[in-house]
Amino acid sequence: MAMFMCLAVLSTLLMCGWTQTASNPFDCSDVYNSGQTASGIYSIYPAGDVPVSVYCEMISDGNAADRGGWTVIQRRMDGSVNFYRPWDPYKRGFGNIESEYWLGLENMYQLTLTRYYKLRVDLEDFEGNKAFAQYSSFSVDGEAAGYELHISGFTDGGAGDSLLDHNGYMFSTFDKDQDAYATNCAKRYLGGFWYSACHHTNPNGVYLWGEDPTYYAIGNVWSSWKGYAVGMKSISIKIKRVP
Repeated sequence: MAMFMCLAVLSTLLMCGWTQTASNPFDCSDVYNSGQTASGIYSIYPAGDVPVSVYCEMISDGNAADRGGWTVIQRRMDGSVNFYRPWDPYKRGFGNIESEYWLGLENMYQLTLTRYYKLRVDLEDFEGNKAFAQYSSFSVDGEAAGYELHISGFTDGGAGDSLLDHNGYMFSTFDKDQDAYATNCAKRYLGGFWYSACHHTNPNGVYLWGEDPTYYAIGNVWSSWKGYAVGMKSISIKIKRVP
């Protein structure tokens, strides 16, 4: 009877898209290297024995170095999740792994603490146009250092570089102001991010459903591609381990 119940639970999990590798993968690179080649939801273990659900993307755009094993750390696609949140959710992670979510600053720190990563931002507007920006190096400091962002090595995939001016800044939310502006950037632009004074991109801002200039720069924008009034249909920020 117990065996039947276990099999029934496993069958249900598999039908819902649940997957797990034989060992405890540190990130999506380990998932891919274990033989899992389908994009989807997996469990990773960046901080030891505690599982973290994440979307692993096994993209292939013709560049062999970009195939497989991308750990998605942020995703917007339908406006279903509220990203105007306080510090603790941004630290620990929130959202729906099947659609929109934020992996969590502490998870990002644990991932990049002992391993090297590159970062890619994939963008799509409401007309179906797509572009990306890629960086050869990405890391996040620990909480004591404000989860400060470090990126370098920009490659333009048509989107331009809206992230460089955020390099070297700590993360800010409406209840934890760590930006370089006179007032709180997170409150002013309704998001949570590595704001400087204040932003060139606001991926965690308001989901605008396209172009909306009513309130300046509050949307999920990437200014070097579409300016400050055009919200993206989708934004996906992902990292991949560099050998």
